[in-house]
Amino acid sequence: MSTSPEISVSEELFAPLGTGVELCYQTFGDPSDDAVLLVMGLGGPMNWWDSGFCELLASKGFHVIRYDNRDTGRSTSMPGRVSRADVVRAFSGLRARAPYSLVDMAADGIGLLDHLGIESAHVAGISMGGMIVQTMAIHHPGRIRSVTSIMSTTGKKTVGWQHPSLFSRLLAKRPAERGEYLAQSVAMAQLIGSPAYPEGHQKATRRAEETWDRGLNGPGVLRHMMAVLTQPNRSRDLHSVRVPVLVVHGMNDKMVHVSGGRATSSSIPGSELLLIDGMGHDLPVELWETVTDGIRRTAHRATS
Repeated sequence: MSTSPEISVSEELFAPLGTGVELCYQTFGDPSDDAVLLVMGLGGPMNWWDSGFCELLASKGFHVIRYDNRDTGRSTSMPGRVSRADVVRAFSGLRARAPYSLVDMAADGIGLLDHLGIESAHVAGISMGGMIVQTMAIHHPGRIRSVTSIMSTTGKKTVGWQHPSLFSRLLAKRPAERGEYLAQSVAMAQLIGSPAYPEGHQKATRRAEETWDRGLNGPGVLRHMMAVLTQPNRSRDLHSVRVPVLVVHGMNDKMVHVSGGRATSSSIPGSELLLIDGMGHDLPVELWETVTDGIRRTAHRATS
């Protein structure tokens, strides 16, 4: 249900893409407004784009579409076994095969636009979602009107690195019990969150509860990790991107070092780089206005 009476919010809907993938999605706002497709990061279902954020974005003249990536939430769980040893091998730079790629995940988002009859859209992605929207702009340039890449990187191994303390946590076995999952999720959120904008325990717990209730996919997280770890360096291809681009990154990001955001912006001619002091690897409510204004500003550049 919408917390803002003037913003229309759909039920959770399903889009069969004809590729063996079905995506669960939800929309906010007026379908006649500019479409903006929101793409979440590794292991993150669409509810990690907070409903309040989506409604704020809709209030600024967007038809907002958020969705569960493949292998998250209520979207299709994919085949393909990945072991933790496979992930360590890929992380170490050794040859490894992923069940699917970021190119495949970018094609999912484009397929959702096809399902909705949307010719082109603005796109915004967080972390792995930023990698996906960058890939959309490279492989589907005619479908993308503007790009906002948030707390992400180019795929170049020497930028956007992760704090060493986090890798073992990402590889940890997913809890089988609800209470254990809630505790683990809240602890991780506190570890990687924004030090200047700490998230309350109650809000982090509510998000974890909703994530658990919508359905977890532990093997899917490993498949996501393999897609990220085997991605190419997009630096050269990003030079060809000609739509307006905003790159947002926190100066205190432990999951993706700020060098990833700087490298992304420097690879894209004419892009805007917005670095935020005190921001970590999350999207605190105190920064919603800043980020939604940035998405709107970038979209305006596409029509000016």
